[in-house]
Amino acid sequence: MKLPKEFLLSELLNLNVKGNAIRNYGNGENVWMHPPVHRILGWYSRPSNFDLKRNVWRLNQINQIIDNDIFVKGDPAISDLATLNRFPNLIEANLINSEGSKIGVIADFLFEVKTGNIKFYIISRSNPKIPGSSRWKLKIEDISDQQPGLVFCSCLSLEELTLIKSSLKYQFLKKGKKIFDRFDDMKNTATNKLEDWLEEDEDINKKSEFKRNSFYNNEDDKLRSFRNKSDGDPWI
Repeated sequence: MKLPKEFLLSELLNLNVKGNAIRNYGNGENVWMHPPVHRILGWYSRPSNFDLKRNVWRLNQINQIIDNDIFVKGDPAISDLATLNRFPNLIEANLINSEGSKIGVIADFLFEVKTGNIKFYIISRSNPKIPGSSRWKLKIEDISDQQPGLVFCSCLSLEELTLIKSSLKYQFLKKGKKIFDRFDDMKNTATNKLEDWLEEDEDINKKSEFKRNSFYNNEDDKLRSFRNKSDGDPWI
């Protein structure tokens, strides 16, 4: 099977590592990377739950991927978890915004299988192990600095990043906001129509009042004119 051009770290770690003699080296446990240049060098697997040693693999040892198995060439480097934990790693590092506040956690990243270069990081708002939570895309150029366990970015909030996957809660809130916005639009439209109707009614009332005033004024003028004529006419 042809190797994919790009791969998610989480997908790599979910694969069961097997050798040429169908030897089982266990599932991937964590990444081996070089954070300053945003590049993955390899990963390591755990043979069994009771084994203290770890099998460390380079990316160029990948031979092929079939279903849930990844087949490797050659033998692994043997190490232990205490040593590997001292290696720099940005997974589960806190994402710090431009004002110095934590806004998320690095949960995953997409990398090129051939070169190991990381294309972008994937951010979770809280614990990345919570299933179904939202994910945002953090570009390499958005990173301003990094330290062990900390990644600093130029953005202020996650809303400035591209949303890759939204949680059910996020979708519900987004749909709810759309419904409220639509309700506000309907309310504003109804209010404007009511105001226009009231203004038209007020204009009609003013015209009616003007006509009534004009009618009574004309009647008064006719009555005064009739009286003046009756006063000057001896026959009346």
